[in-house]
Amino acid sequence: MVEQSFAQSSATDEIQPIHFLTAFAGSMAMFAEQAIVADYLQHHQGWFYRCAQPMKAEPLGEHGYILTIGRFGALGFDVEPKMGVILEPPNEGHYFMHTVPIPDEPFLGYEVDYQADMILVDIPAQDIGEDLIKVYRHQGNEAIPEQITQVQWHLEMDVAVTFPPYIYKLPRGLIQRTGDRLLAEIIRQVSPRLTYKVQKDFHELMSLPLPPKSGRHFYRIKRQRETGLDSQEMETEDRLEEEETLED
Repeated sequence: MVEQSFAQSSATDEIQPIHFLTAFAGSMAMFAEQAIVADYLQHHQGWFYRCAQPMKAEPLGEHGYILTIGRFGALGFDVEPKMGVILEPPNEGHYFMHTVPIPDEPFLGYEVDYQADMILVDIPAQDIGEDLIKVYRHQGNEAIPEQITQVQWHLEMDVAVTFPPYIYKLPRGLIQRTGDRLLAEIIRQVSPRLTYKVQKDFHELMSLPLPPKSGRHFYRIKRQRETGLDSQEMETEDRLEEEETLED
């Protein structure tokens, strides 16, 4: 496979990067009131390293991390994505996460623009699904919480890649479709795993039962490049890796 060493080539001065876009949304249920969930999320310096695995996470300032996501490739081009991210303190109920430049990092042939927003929503007892109640009672908890919390999130990612010259000889539509599809697949691999691990980590720390699969949702938001209109496509368990078999 071709590595990113091409990035230092003078050829990059003559070619333009190609942008690949994707967007997803999701949610997870937490068997606790909002204040307890908020306190857990704000102290991310503890859970983030545990839950990010198998991604490599390194500290970046007080609220940031350098993430090495893994190795991916298509069309004979191989890349190991790395990005700096900041988890901002909550602002009016919103938890923002976004990319920042990695200090002293040379140009790797791509630029990542990642934007995510997370909010906490109270779910009163009368609106808690029966499947969640069964799991809660199965662990010997007869008294149902007066309310639980649903963590809702939305992310958008724009990756601009400067390819080696031979890639640009391929049809532009093929490059675009392949890159968009690969970017979406990376999110499909990383995001459900991270969601499950955070949910599991929280409930283990609080000695609470883990909500069932129905307490986690994951959607791809498809944007038509020509119209700018969005549509949602739910990612079913058949299309995602079985979450309970993921490595801790």
